[in-house]
Parts: sequence; structure tokens; C-alpha cells
Amino acid sequence: MRRINLLSENTANKIAAGEVVERASSVVKELVENSLDADSKNITIEIEDSGNKLIRITDDGRGIHPEDIKIAFLPHGTSKISSVEDIYDIQSFGFRGEALASIAAVSKVRLKSRMEAFDYGREIYIEGGKVIYEKDVGCNLGTEIEVKDLFFNTPGRQKFLKSPQREKSIINDLVLKLALGNYKTSITLINDGKQTLRTFSEDELDKTLRILYGKEVYENVIPIENHSDILSVYGYIGKESISRGSRNRQSIFVNKRLIKSSLITAAVENAFKSFIMVNKFPFFVIHIDIFPEFIDPNVHPTKNEVKFLEERVLFKTIFDGVHSALKESLKKSFIIPEEIEDLAIVQEDKLHKSYTSSEPSQIGYLNDNHYTSEDNNLGYNKDLGFNKEVNYNDKPSYIREIPIENQVEPKGDNIYYNKEISRIPKIPPIKLIGQCFNSYIIGEYLDELYLIDQHAAHEKILFEKYRKNIGNFNVVSQILAVPTIIPLTFDEYAIYKDNEEIFLNAGFMVESFGENDVLVREVPVFLGKPHINNLFHDMIENIKSMGSGLTIDIKYDKIASLACKAAVKANDKLSDVEILSLLEELRYIDEPFTCPHGRPTIIKYSLKEIEKSFKRI
Repeated sequence: MRRINLLSENTANKIAAGEVVERASSVVKELVENSLDADSKNITIEIEDSGNKLIRITDDGRGIHPEDIKIAFLPHGTSKISSVEDIYDIQSFGFRGEALASIAAVSKVRLKSRMEAFDYGREIYIEGGKVIYEKDVGCNLGTEIEVKDLFFNTPGRQKFLKSPQREKSIINDLVLKLALGNYKTSITLINDGKQTLRTFSEDELDKTLRILYGKEVYENVIPIENHSDILSVYGYIGKESISRGSRNRQSIFVNKRLIKSSLITAAVENAFKSFIMVNKFPFFVIHIDIFPEFIDPNVHPTKNEVKFLEERVLFKTIFDGVHSALKESLKKSFIIPEEIEDLAIVQEDKLHKSYTSSEPSQIGYLNDNHYTSEDNNLGYNKDLGFNKEVNYNDKPSYIREIPIENQVEPKGDNIYYNKEISRIPKIPPIKLIGQCFNSYIIGEYLDELYLIDQHAAHEKILFEKYRKNIGNFNVVSQILAVPTIIPLTFDEYAIYKDNEEIFLNAGFMVESFGENDVLVREVPVFLGKPHINNLFHDMIENIKSMGSGLTIDIKYDKIASLACKAAVKANDKLSDVEILSLLEELRYIDEPFTCPHGRPTIIKYSLKEIEKSFKRI
């Protein structure tokens, strides 16, 4: 029968070291963060043989009190906290007091440090956790620590390390990210005697970003910023051209701490994919400043993970910040001159007049095209999509009703003027040329040629209407002739119960039916006859995959797939009237440039580009 043994301090320290010190990069991270906690303005990192032979960190921080040098290497020796209550107000990188003890247990460590109040410093040398000597020395202000022969007394750990080149690469990437997170500190990396990275103390992140990633990245990033009551988000996200096949160029910092977070990554990537369809991972550097009481960094010994008290607020703040930045970036490429915006308002007033005047009137389009009563059997229905039986004596979908409370005194011809702000067009008034391949609309404006994907454009129009209806609790549902029973697993049923409001707001009338089954009675009208079983499971899976940070109004993936069902398809022949109506709808939606999946809805070519292709210039 086995008896319970009490492990020796040496054995316990080596086991603890296995949690904190995985490889040389772990040592670099812990020691650099100690230097940052000491308010260092300059930090130099020297590496030899991928860190296995030597890691030397030199800083100009506050230094360590000579009487505390030995205590710093004892397990749980820390200057960052003094009681358990302090854990809920952590404002430093370190706080557990495990790093130095763990590093010293599996290497040979020499540390010397001096504070400004002393004329001399203090040095200590430790091998395998055992103090060899401690003495007074002359040294500069700050701290210098050397870690030699990593894992010399635990050779079994060395066989799990990657190749020297790979280990060196991991260290380079780590230091780069630490420099991104602490751009106000100058950081230098010297690898085998060669300087491989150096940053300078900067007030703005973009300058450090250019130093570390170069001109190509610097010129293809979009700044982001958003705020809530408890946190602020800022940083940069890259355009599609600098996306990569892995997430190596994604950096997340919470109060300057480098972390990994599937929640934050999902928020950024979902906002990115709603604008740009790409099968690669976007570049981003995200900084989150949050009140310490809303996070818990005491999750893992490496402190690479953080728990958030308000995950939904975090997700939405990040998503909205990235979403808005990408939206503005796309919008800038379709800038409409002010005089065109004024023309749009005048033309919309004319359209408005035609429906409030006692005299019948033609409908004028911004490109001077119009149609007559002969075209009344053709048109676009705002609720059902394209329909050959719509009467154009009715108001087209882009003319909104004016509530009585928003009307002012009539000014001749029974014209009522709207108190609401006039809609602003996002794309110019494109002159229709025609349709090609029954899939793409061709148009022109000034010196630019436009190609519009009719399916993607209509899909986005329906998507925005559906999303707004969800927000306004105004989704029109249809009763299924035969209610559908959907069997769910325990896990799926729990997800459904936690998110009943999502399904209700989206137009699904669902009831519990038995222990884990549900009964679907109603679905949104515009879905037609969906495969409700598959659709319901897809929605469940989508909510699950996005985690607990998902907010009710962020449902891009599944809402986008729903919008596809009713959109006009490629290879559908459209009349000029239908095309003009579609273009007019597209001009005034919130985000007309991409479909819900991130594919472009509209592409433009300048006259200069076309003439270049024909070798005219």
C-alpha cells in the first residue's frame, strides 16, 4: 500500500518550475515583465544559444532593496501584493512570487541590483535553487540578471524543446509583442551578439508598429478606438493584403499585459469577416485598458490568460470598434462630393413631393432615368424581394413614411417636410449601362466604371432590414403549417434556454417540448420554406462557438446565411426598373460595400486604370 510522502522543497520547486518555465522564452517573459514593473525606461535582452546557454536582462528601473535580494528568490516572495485582497486590484505584471524561485530551481542565476538610495548594489548567485553566495558590489542603477545553463539539472525537459532556430524565433516574436504592448519603454534584443530588434520610447503606438513590422504593414493598417463605462479599446487592424495563414501576427494586451483570449479574437475576427471575406487570419494589435476590479489575472501560473467580469460588454466594445473602423475605411474609398450629397437631398425631396402632392407625378431617379405607368407591372417589393406583380403607383421602398409628429406645416402643393435628418447616400448616383451575364450590373459615374454583384447587393439590403427589424422587435413571422419538433442534446438545450431571447427577436416562435426537445411554430416570413431542423442546429452551434461574450445584436454568421435565402440570385435576368430600384436601395443602406459574408458588393475602376489596361497611357 502506497503511503503519502511530503515532497522536499527542492523537488516541489522543480515541479512548480515546470508550470512557469516551459522554455527560454518563458524566462524572458517573466524577467522583462519584472523590469517593466520596476518602471524601467530602457531594457536590454541578451540571448545566447536560443537562451539555453545565457539570458541576460539589464534595466534602469527602481532596483531591489539589498535586504530583499535573497527573499526575492524564495517561493511566493513578491513586492506586488501583500494580502489576498490585493489580487482583485492587480496593476502589475507579476504578483504570484513564483517566477524567480522557479527559474533559479532549474538554472544558474546571478543577479545584481542597486537602488538610487544606495551607493553600492547587492549581488546573489544561485545554482539549482541553492544560494552559493551573496555580496555587495558596485553596479549601475537598476537590475541585471543572468540565467545560464537552463534545465542543466532537469535534462528530461530539454528533449521537449524545439530546434534552436525555432526557440530563437519564439523569443524574437515574444520580445516584439512585449515591445508593442509597452511602446513607451525602449527595448533592445541582442541575439548571439547581433542586435535583432530595437524600439524607442514613443508616445504613440503607430511609430513602434512601423519599427517592428515595417512599411508594408504600417501602410495597410486601420486605427481602431472605442470606449465603454469600464474599458477602452484602441489599436490597429490590418487590411486583407497583410492577413496571414496563422494567428502569429495577432497581439492582445490587457492593461499592457500580453494575453491569449479566444473571446477577444472572436470579436475582432467576426467584425473583420463581416466586411472582408478572407480565408486567412487578420493582423491586429488590440490594447484594452480596463479597471482592475473587472478582471482576474490569477488564472494560470504563466498569467497568459485573464478572466473578465463583463464578457458581453468587452465583446461588444471590441466588435463595434473594429466594425466602425472598417466601415469608415471602406466608405473613404467611395467618397461622394458635397455637391452630390446636396443633389441627393434635392432629388429625394422631388421624390417625396411626388407622393405628397395632389397631382400625379413621375418618379425621378438620380441618374435622370424614369419610368411611366406602362412599367407598373414591374418592380421591387421591399418586403418580399423582387416581384413581377408589384404596382409602382405605390411608394417605392426607399421612400419612408413620415409620422405625423415629424411633419411640419405644408408649403404649397401639400408638400410636408421631414424633421428627421435626410438620408446620406454612401455611393454616388450611378448611371445604368446594363446587366452582364445576368449577374452583374454595369454602371458609370464621372470617370469611374462600376460593377455591382446583384446577389451580394440584394443580400445586404435584406440583411440590414432583417437586422433592424430584430433591433426594433418588428420581425414578421409566418406560422408553419406543421410545427417542427427538433431533438436537442443536453448541451444544445441549455444553450437554447440561455438564449431564448435571441430566437424570439429573430422571428422564431419556439416552445420547450419534452425533456430536451423544442417545438418550432413560427419562422421569419422572408425565409420561405427553410430546412428548419438544420437551420436551428446551425444557430445553436453559432452561438456556442462564439462563447459567452456574444451579445444579442451580434449574429452576423447565421443572419447572413438567412439573408441569402430570399436574395435575387446570380443568373436572374432583371429589368432596368428592377436594377434602378436595387441601386437606389443600395445607396442608402448603412453598409453597402460588402455583403454579410464580407464579399464586395461593388467594385469600381477609374478611367485611368482602364486606359492603362488598353495601353493608352
